[in-house]
Amino acid sequence: MKSITKIVVTGGPCGGKSTAMTWIESNLSKQGYKVLFIPETASELILGGVAPWTVSSNYEFQKALVSLQIQKERVFEMAARNMDDEKILIVADRGIADNKAYMTDEEFDRLCHELGGSEVSFRDTYDAVFHLVTAAQGAPKFYTLSNNQARTETPEQAIEMDQKVLSCWTGHPHLRVIDNSTDFNTKMKRLVNEITQFLGEPAPFETERKFLISMPNLERLEQLPNCKKVEIIQTYLLSGDKNVELRVRQRGRNGNYIYIKTVKTLVGSGKRIETEQRITKDEYLSLLMDADTTLRQIRKNRYCLTDNNLYFEIDVYPFWKKQAILEVQISEPEQQLSLPDYLHILRDVTHDATYKNRSMARTIPPEEV
Repeated sequence: MKSITKIVVTGGPCGGKSTAMTWIESNLSKQGYKVLFIPETASELILGGVAPWTVSSNYEFQKALVSLQIQKERVFEMAARNMDDEKILIVADRGIADNKAYMTDEEFDRLCHELGGSEVSFRDTYDAVFHLVTAAQGAPKFYTLSNNQARTETPEQAIEMDQKVLSCWTGHPHLRVIDNSTDFNTKMKRLVNEITQFLGEPAPFETERKFLISMPNLERLEQLPNCKKVEIIQTYLLSGDKNVELRVRQRGRNGNYIYIKTVKTLVGSGKRIETEQRITKDEYLSLLMDADTTLRQIRKNRYCLTDNNLYFEIDVYPFWKKQAILEVQISEPEQQLSLPDYLHILRDVTHDATYKNRSMARTIPPEEV
């Protein structure tokens, strides 16, 4: 069957996006993918004479930019559907949500509605997002303006913009951050590895750590610029294999939702093969007819948080007042974690089946004293 996947490569100024495109093309084509690249729209417009300082206002520039981005993506998706290749990867050099970094929240919400969408629908239209941290943070001697005529930021401004962009994508179901903890070539290899794992080449292994934590200050979390709240309703479906878990999710906020079908196959302690498929609302409602009625529906508020170049997810359940669950995806089983100091860890429950969502759909674990 034809498989079309659309991802975003984003990040701060001088993060390595241009070089990353060459690495992605070289490596993914070897995996049998037809790779299509959507050029960065902002640079196209600015170099073509359309810029915030040449039009009537920054808002009008952003509206023109997002409108063009939407049309470009539609054209690439249409072309992909008409290609003979079975595996197609569409790579967007920055995506729609990047533009929020250059606008107020109110302006971006207004823009989304004018263009027929919402922040959630435009952000989550991509299957995965890969953020390349600016060289100004962690590798300052390699930060330069010479390789992009549209780039004007100082190193300090680049770091600030990097955090703004990362905040715009925080809340996406699959966001990965590639920092500068290694040399540049290894950084590119790590990016390619993250993409191939997401695509399931050879298999999408995912390693996670899970902690039981004291209930955080939710008001404080919601005020953090690097934190986004997401409402989730998770329903388990009937499955004939005990090692295969089927579920559907409604995910979003304030009436704007996306729908996802997930198949998980357990392959070992702390690892799993996981495939996700975006589905329509009608498909979601139809699949609910196959709900496993022996399991309760899971409802939770998820706080997605970026900190120290890691992506954390804090799940708050309505049946707990004193505790919550913290999850973090890691690339290596032995990776050392630096957790935010305002989160109080009660204990590691990575290998405690009691705190898996499927188990919690059967029996609610008691709150710790």
